[in-house]
Amino acid sequence: MRINCKGKLVDLTEPKIMGILNTTPDSFFAGSRSQNIDSALKRIEKLLEEGADFIDIGGMSTRPGSAEVSETEELERVVPVVEAAVHKFPEILISVDTYRAKVARETIETGAAILNDISAGSMDENLFQTVAALQVPYILMHMQGTPQNMQQNPVYDDVTLEVNQFLSEKIRVLKELGVNDIILDPGFGFGKTVQHNYELFKNMDLLGFGEFPLLVGISRKSMITRLLDIPADEALNGTTVLNTLALQKGAKILRVHDVKEAQQTLMIWKQFQ
Repeated sequence: MRINCKGKLVDLTEPKIMGILNTTPDSFFAGSRSQNIDSALKRIEKLLEEGADFIDIGGMSTRPGSAEVSETEELERVVPVVEAAVHKFPEILISVDTYRAKVARETIETGAAILNDISAGSMDENLFQTVAALQVPYILMHMQGTPQNMQQNPVYDDVTLEVNQFLSEKIRVLKELGVNDIILDPGFGFGKTVQHNYELFKNMDLLGFGEFPLLVGISRKSMITRLLDIPADEALNGTTVLNTLALQKGAKILRVHDVKEAQQTLMIWKQFQ
């Protein structure tokens, strides 16, 4: 349960918080968006002050039905922010949310520490080899389909079994390539109905057979908003409930828009351990 981030061993036996920063105009939750370096640095500072252990930076929205942007545009959105953040906050641990090998390489070389890939290597054939060459922690996520079509009638016979089989096969490939630090993300909201999400969440402790740390990213997602019939900006309470349950199920990283509230959730949860 330790990962090597830029030579620093991070112990995940005690759960950590990952704050979200989107350098995009169209990510589903407006509160996470920053479209220039100054606003990005202000949000990063706020997230760090509130207790974020990692900052996850993305340059392309992957919400259902989102449009793909060019590799050049993604690089232009992300690399300057990573560079500025590392300069202003030298101890920062940045995760970059990308499925492109070139974006992965350039952001790691600029100072990022972790790769967060929604596609599990399926959208860029060079991604896994790049992760192996860079020797950085890799967040392996399950997704059925692509962001453009993933919510068009996703079907499973047994969602927990199929997600576990998918992750197990990807882990095998990564291990053969020499990737050491793997974090599993069940991919809530990515190619799953509300019912699929809750069934998978209920069985989340079965994923990875307890060998790999789990990242849970349910912050303000449709499994909350559709169930409660509310917009994303009213979904903080539901997010807190699910984050609490995720910790009970063994989550080691909570990926969230609202770091202060997640940190408070974690502090209270610790009192019962």
